[in-house]
Amino acid sequence: MGESSDSVSIDMETISLTGKDYLIKTSHGSISVAVYGDRDKPALVTYPDLALNYVSCFQGLLMCPEAFSLLLHNFCIYHISPPGHEYHIQELLQLGAAIMIPDDAVLSVDDLADQVAEVLDFFGLGKVMCMGVTAGAYILTLFAIKHSCRVLGLILVSPLCQGPCWTEWLYNKVMSNLLYYYGMCGLAKELLLMRYFSKDVRGNVQVPDSDVVQACRRFLGERQSPNVLRLLETFNGRRPDISEGLKRLKCRSLIFIGENSPFHYESLHMTSKLDRRYTALVEVQHCGSLVTEEQPDAMLIPLEYFLMGYGFYRPSQYTLSPRSPLSPTCISPELFSPESMGLKLKPIKTKISFEV
Repeated sequence: MGESSDSVSIDMETISLTGKDYLIKTSHGSISVAVYGDRDKPALVTYPDLALNYVSCFQGLLMCPEAFSLLLHNFCIYHISPPGHEYHIQELLQLGAAIMIPDDAVLSVDDLADQVAEVLDFFGLGKVMCMGVTAGAYILTLFAIKHSCRVLGLILVSPLCQGPCWTEWLYNKVMSNLLYYYGMCGLAKELLLMRYFSKDVRGNVQVPDSDVVQACRRFLGERQSPNVLRLLETFNGRRPDISEGLKRLKCRSLIFIGENSPFHYESLHMTSKLDRRYTALVEVQHCGSLVTEEQPDAMLIPLEYFLMGYGFYRPSQYTLSPRSPLSPTCISPELFSPESMGLKLKPIKTKISFEV
């Protein structure tokens, strides 16, 4: 389906310096997609975690020069924002975009996964690479289960595959009540920050928050709490378990898990349900759930190894970093073994040093 499709609400108007924003009307309401890069290249679809959008969820990763050159050289990136979580929210409102979710509309996770399929239809995309964080990882995994022929690979950060445990359910209910009665208040922000970041970067009375946490707190203050509340209710009401569907997935999967993530156990459980022949695990130490923002550097080398299995590479003018396995000075015969090329990926652990 091309851009002239009847499913388009606004056939785009808002253009940023580096990308173009589309508001696409789907059968489950309008959804915003920011497109970065050459549309003729393979597609990388991203989906952020709860209360975030592509700027607050993936900016840290894409600000790394090596990651930026790797991804933008090989892909056109399609950043999907959950309903009501658009980045250029004021511009879209000025265009008359129906980005507020109706009061009685709480979409299911299946509805959100179906929206992803309709976004692909709108842009005429076939197989795509997917990258999601926690709630976004769940939505993209569900999309992959329902539309396996359309997924080239999965890059998942702190993913989940089960319904909420009692701890998560109660945690989300407390946050729901705060959002309903008080909006995006200080306590609601702190609960969300605990979801994203490890205590090492959240700070305390003696030590201030890190810059990335302060930026995220400011961003959360700009969120419209009714939209965050509805997405939270959607995710808290997700189906009990999609483990059986995971067993049918044959695409390669790269999973990042923050050692201090509140979803650490659930992410390990999900990894155990995937076919080990196609799955690589990267456990990032001293990190929370939002690895893309807290420790994006830890993702670089695993991403490069993973994408090498698909024939992707970074252009030579950007491969000067000694950290890069694709640097001409670092290439060794072992890199071209079947396992290193992604034919059989093994679990990996990374350890990040905080020594000054």
